[in-house]
Amino acid sequence: MQRNKGNGLAIVLIGLGALMLLGMLAPLVHGLFRMLFPVLLIALGYYAVKSGRKFIGWAVMFVGVMSLIAKLSWLIGPLLGLGLVVIGISVLKGGGRRSTY
Repeated sequence: MQRNKGNGLAIVLIGLGALMLLGMLAPLVHGLFRMLFPVLLIALGYYAVKSGRKFIGWAVMFVGVMSLIAKLSWLIGPLLGLGLVVIGISVLKGGGRRSTY
């Protein structure tokens, strides 16, 4: 039996596929690909823009950004609220000391 250097990747892929079929690795892979797919769309869109296909590149990048924002909404909402509270407190502390140019 002859072994090539490329057999290692094939064995890893077969093992991952078997684990996914058994349901043991599905939650981990699902969580990874849920975030990875929008990032890949953004990267492909950027590559398309740089290679001269501006319309399709911006469209793919827009879909990727919107998808990533939707996936990270659980984090963006509280951060936005925290930012608004910080800005409100800073406005209250320095309320009368505004200068105009």
